[in-house]
Amino acid sequence: MTEVDHKKVLVAEDSSVIQNLLKKILLFENCKITSVKDGKKVLDKFESEDFDLIIMDINLPLLDGLAATKTIRSGKTKKSKTPIIGISGNAKNLPVSSFFEAGMNDYMQKPLDYDKLIELVKKHTGSI
Repeated sequence: MTEVDHKKVLVAEDSSVIQNLLKKILLFENCKITSVKDGKKVLDKFESEDFDLIIMDINLPLLDGLAATKTIRSGKTKKSKTPIIGISGNAKNLPVSSFFEAGMNDYMQKPLDYDKLIELVKKHTGSI
């Protein structure tokens, strides 16, 4: 495999345990992972690098995942259309529409169903 074959995924998750699980699972799907732990770092990485997909926790420190998503979507470049999958342990407290209104393409509730996650990653990176 060459570097070109990898899908670049930005994982925005403040839990090291979930970050490591996501990294291990997505490596099997030929993804190159960059992890950050807060919403401000999401925006910094997003500006400095190109990604095929973002997996965004809703409850991030400094800037929550919904606000980070809205900021990304407010851009006027093709990059601002990067697919975003929201993840949350508190999805019951938010209406489903909140995820989509912020600009997310999909969302999953924690605990994560890793088969469903892989399905969504493939759907949004065109690797089906």
